[in-house]
Amino acid sequence: MNSERIIRESERLAITGISRTTCWEMEKKGQFPKRRKLTPNGSSVGWFLSEINEWIQSRTVM
Repeated sequence: MNSERIIRESERLAITGISRTTCWEMEKKGQFPKRRKLTPNGSSVGWFLSEINEWIQSRTVM
């Protein structure tokens, strides 16, 4: 069983400060971690917190 923490849109926004539209565009370009479907039809989605944190670190390391 995977105990990876999944965050939803509101928390992703609070952590990254990136709007929903910009996030979606960045995902399509491979510039942001991909969302995961939490329900079979994809009506609920989330992101692995570890992937968001890695993405943040990759942007701050020079």
